[in-house]
Amino acid sequence: MLDPDEKDAAGLPLTARCVFIIGPDKKLKLSILYPATTGRNFDELLRVVDSLQLTATKKVATPVNWKQGEPCMVLPSVKAEECPKLFPKGVEIKQVASGKQYLRVTPQPE
Repeated sequence: MLDPDEKDAAGLPLTARCVFIIGPDKKLKLSILYPATTGRNFDELLRVVDSLQLTATKKVATPVNWKQGEPCMVLPSVKAEECPKLFPKGVEIKQVASGKQYLRVTPQPE
């Protein structure tokens, strides 16, 4: 892939750096396009792979800057009565201005 905005000394476009993560179901899970002048962040790629593997099998989402072993968000589709069975370590409900109880946090499931 070529980056039309970044050119070498001869005026030719530089190659862009692309990362694609394909899941076991053969579907694209992530694509990142880095400009030629920007290096990749391998720590972020490993974090994304950890998150994708976790969320593929557990009913959680990972928040911004999440790292392996940190708390996760319970999916809004999970009913309150299902939480004790799915998340035996407990679920904390965060207070939001609307008073709705959809922002739920749990220790990372195993």
